[in-house]
Amino acid sequence: MKVVIVGGVAGGATAAARIRRLDEQAQIVVFERSGYVSYANCGLPYYVGGVITDPAELTLQTPESFYTRFRVVMKVHHEVTAIHPDTKTVSVRNLETGETFEESYDKLILSPGAKPAQPRIPGVGIDKVFTLRTVEDTFRIKEYINAHHPRSAVLAGGGFIGLELAENLRELGMEVTIVQRPKQLMNPLDADMAAFLHNEVRKHGVRLSLGHTVEGFAKRDDGVDILLKGETPLHADLVVLAIGVTPDTALAKEAGLELGIKDSIVVNERMETSVPDIYAAGDAVQVRHYVTGEKALISLAGPANKQGRIIADNICGGDSRYPGSQGSSVIKVFDLTAAVTGINETNAVKAGLDVDTVILSPMSHAGYYPGGRLMTMKVVFEKGTGRLLGAQIVGYEGVDKRIDVLATALHAGLKADQLRELDLAYAPPYSSAKDPVNIAGFMIDNILRGVLKQWHLEEADGLPRDGSVTLLDTRTAEEYEEGHIDGFRNIPVDELRERLSEIERGKRVYVICQSGLRSYIASRILEGNGYEAYNFSGGFRFYDAVTHDRCLIESASACGMDRV
Repeated sequence: MKVVIVGGVAGGATAAARIRRLDEQAQIVVFERSGYVSYANCGLPYYVGGVITDPAELTLQTPESFYTRFRVVMKVHHEVTAIHPDTKTVSVRNLETGETFEESYDKLILSPGAKPAQPRIPGVGIDKVFTLRTVEDTFRIKEYINAHHPRSAVLAGGGFIGLELAENLRELGMEVTIVQRPKQLMNPLDADMAAFLHNEVRKHGVRLSLGHTVEGFAKRDDGVDILLKGETPLHADLVVLAIGVTPDTALAKEAGLELGIKDSIVVNERMETSVPDIYAAGDAVQVRHYVTGEKALISLAGPANKQGRIIADNICGGDSRYPGSQGSSVIKVFDLTAAVTGINETNAVKAGLDVDTVILSPMSHAGYYPGGRLMTMKVVFEKGTGRLLGAQIVGYEGVDKRIDVLATALHAGLKADQLRELDLAYAPPYSSAKDPVNIAGFMIDNILRGVLKQWHLEEADGLPRDGSVTLLDTRTAEEYEEGHIDGFRNIPVDELRERLSEIERGKRVYVICQSGLRSYIASRILEGNGYEAYNFSGGFRFYDAVTHDRCLIESASACGMDRV
């Protein structure tokens, strides 16, 4: 059996190694148009910033090491230019010599990945405007920085690459601005959770220009003008386009393979394309979203590696199937860690789901053990059924651990309230006896049972201030004086039972505290005394962070808070 693989990075390299482990006799040839195989895309920004100093560390394997261990022929600087399903051959060009030739196959695997989105706007091709996707891209940026010592950079795009590159360029001492059309960084997060990232990057000197459209680039004063729609141009010494990627599927399209959203390759659960004996994996393929069941494009290394392994199993006589992608990911943003799994609230609503959320601010480990720090968790679930839909966490240590627990629960089909039942490891340096994931489960269980009623940030401005409802802040007097929402009166939770006569009966009571715990206790006190109480999801800490961020983005003067 002869297997030809187009693309030698995540999906292609994984498939090649797995086929060899399953079939010692198979002939395996990989064509990779760049000069590198099996390299770590996610490590590229850290080489630019000098965190990774040895370029050899970016490549997990070389063509030579791959052949030595697996007897796989890795042909770099070779571009497949056409696929001929009728003759089961591909046309190949040697990019070093210009030679062209035909290569036959019994099975063909397409793992071409994705390419940086290149908007059709003026100035994209000028020499100070870069993209970052391959090792060669990384070297070009690094060489430019070493040769010209730029003092400023504009990053068009605030996703994974944009944020990681912003951090690394700041570490090199550059002034950095991120500009993009959405009014938030990291679209996998809801806008309220992204507020914590915005605060972190601003704290480290990164300027944010959110909600602005880049219309082009122009050389000026040995730098680049970044032309914005309806705004004054920005100016920088270099620009990096990081506005996302698109499936690199021209080959598949020309060969007549069925294509899906954004011209991605349509595959079934076995990763088979519409043409017999042709498989596809990685960023170029359309997948099923594990939570919604909808068609999706999810460009992450984990799914690409799994898909490559599944293809290898099936080529070698097995029957492996890909269940779909749930988009689990994590990113370091200066001192913060942000992580997601499943779908966020925004996309759940767009999908037509009837959803609710819980927002909590637990410590990374036991509060009495030194060094614990707050994280912010948002768990999305379906009303009525309690189906777990997704989660987002922003914090410091312990974020990756909790998102992986939640990702596992989501994959296993646990209901959101079943998170309370998980038997998770505890020792004071690592967690609390009630882990943050358990606490989220307790909260959701209370909501589903009717023990807890919530109100959310989006309702804050619309709450009546005419006395028809009671607005109650249960923090200490000192906390209240430092900042509170307009119209909320202060009765500390520990004084509430003695001061119930101050709260008029027959009116709904909307309660808030710093994190949501004291206001929950206050809600139970009120409910136990005949009131109808609603607890604010997230607490004043969450409200303050999100509304302050929105004011900065919108340049609004009124933030809806009193401050000393």
